[in-house]
Amino acid sequence: MAFLPAEIIKAKRNGRELSFEEINEFILGYARGQIPDYQMSALLMATFFKGMTTEETLSLTKAMLHSGEVVDFSSVPGFKVDKHSTGGVGDKTSLILGPIVAAAGVPVPMISGRGLGHTGGTLDKLESIPGFNTQKSLPEFVELVRKHAICFIGQTKEICPADKKIYALRDVTATVESLPLICASIMSKKLAEGIDGLVLDVKYGSGAFMKTPALAEELALNLMAIAKGYGKKVTSLLTNMDQPLGRFAGNSLEVEECVAIMKNEKFVGPGGYDLYEDTRELSLQLSAHMLLLAGVGRTVEESYKIATDILTSGKAMAKFEELCVIHGGNLKALPKPKFTIVITAEKAGYVHGFHTESIGIAGIIIKAGRAQTTDIIAPTAGIEFHVKVGDEVKMDDAVFTLHGDDKDLLQSAVPLLKSAINISLPKITKPSLILKTLS
Repeated sequence: MAFLPAEIIKAKRNGRELSFEEINEFILGYARGQIPDYQMSALLMATFFKGMTTEETLSLTKAMLHSGEVVDFSSVPGFKVDKHSTGGVGDKTSLILGPIVAAAGVPVPMISGRGLGHTGGTLDKLESIPGFNTQKSLPEFVELVRKHAICFIGQTKEICPADKKIYALRDVTATVESLPLICASIMSKKLAEGIDGLVLDVKYGSGAFMKTPALAEELALNLMAIAKGYGKKVTSLLTNMDQPLGRFAGNSLEVEECVAIMKNEKFVGPGGYDLYEDTRELSLQLSAHMLLLAGVGRTVEESYKIATDILTSGKAMAKFEELCVIHGGNLKALPKPKFTIVITAEKAGYVHGFHTESIGIAGIIIKAGRAQTTDIIAPTAGIEFHVKVGDEVKMDDAVFTLHGDDKDLLQSAVPLLKSAINISLPKITKPSLILKTLS
C-alpha cells in the first residue's frame, strides 16, 4: 500500500483534508479485507468528529461507487427513477410509491437496505411476507425491471461492496449520524443503480438522523450536489419525523398498513381521522415528484392526480401483488402477532410531541429492529400508534399497542414507550408533514 492506514487515520483525526488517492486506497483496502474493522472504525469516528470537505465527500462517494459494478439498464426503455428516504420510524412509503410509479409505466429499480439504528429497513418489511426473496443477481434484477417495471433487491456483492461493509460497521460504532458518511453511502448505492432520476425524502425531527430542518436541508443540498455532479435529475422533500409515520412501526404490521392503503381502506382512530392518512399523503407526494422527473405530468399537481388515480383505481395494489409473485412472496400468509399490550395515557391533555427515536429503540427491544447487525428480526413485532401530535387524550385512553410473539420482550419495552409521549396543555395545532421541496 502506498499509504499507511494509521497515517490516514491520524491525518483525519488532526483535521487534514484527505486526497482522493488516500481515501480510495483506504476504502478499497477495507473492501478487499486488507484493512481490519478496528482501523476502519477509527477512520469512521475521526470522520464523525472532524467532518469532510465537499471534495472529500465526492472522493468517498466515488471510491465506494467504483469498489463494485454499476448496473447497466440500457436494455430497459424509459426514464429509470428511484426514491431514497434518510430513515425514520414507521417509514414505509417505498411499498406504496414503487407500485404507483411502476403502474404508470415508469421503471423503478430499488436497491434497498435493512434497518439502521432506530430506523426500519425496506428489505426487512418485504421479507416479513413469507417467501419474499430479495436476493437476485444483477442480470435477474435488470430483467425483472424490464418485464415488470419494478424490483426490490438488497445490496449484492457486486454493488458498492465497500459501502456494504461500512454500512454495517457504522450501525455498531455510533457513527450513523455523520453527514459525509450518510451522503457517500446513499449516493454510491443510488448511482450504482444506473438510474436517471432520484427523489429524496430527507427527514428531520426527533425520529430522524437530522434533528433540525436546517440540518436536513444541509444534507439534502449535499446529496443533490452529488447527484447533479453525476448528471442525474433530483428533487428533495424535507419531511417531518417528530412523530412516527402512519399507524404502525414494525415489519409485517407496516406491510398490513400499506396493503390497506392500496385497497383504499381507512382506519379511523380516537381523534376521528384516518390513521393511514399521513402514510398515504407522503407516498402520493413522493410518487408525484418521481413521475414528474420521468415526464409523466407537466406539473407536480398533474403528476399527483395521476398518482392518486392509480392508487384509488386499484392499479397500485395489482402491481404490488405482481411484485409479490415475482419475488416469491405469499401475501395471504402474512404472519399475525400472538400477543398485544396496550399502553394508556397517564393523564388528560393534548399530545404535544413524541420522542420518536425512543419509540424506534423500543422497536429494537421487541426485535422489530436490530441492536447489532447479526440480530434476527421478529417479523410480527411492532408498535401501533393510536394518537398523533395535536390530538386530545383522556386519562386511560390507549396511546400505543405493542404487538409481537414474545410477551416478556413486549413488557420490557413498556417503560420506554410510556416516557416517549408528551401529554400536556394547552391545545396545539397539528404539524405539517412536508416542510418544503427543493428541486
